Amino acid sequence: MLLVKERIMGAVTVMTEEEANKIWQIIQYNHLEEVEPLPDEIAALEAYRNGDPEYQPTISHEEVLKELFG
Repeated sequence: MLLVKERIMGAVTVMTEEEANKIWQIIQYNHLEEVEPLPDEIAALEAYRNGDPEYQPTISHEEVLKELFG
């Protein structure tokens, strides 16, 4: 199985963005189940979008990368 996955990864690397998008659509259609968000997940997203301080990041993207990768 590992060989098959490596071949797929290699093929994707040489594809155009449009070709890769078509493959992703096939994968989504055949293998990924669409899940409806729960009410509390929707509420959390709305709070973030509305600027609620409790739902805003307290650390920048750069700081997270520094923490993770030094």
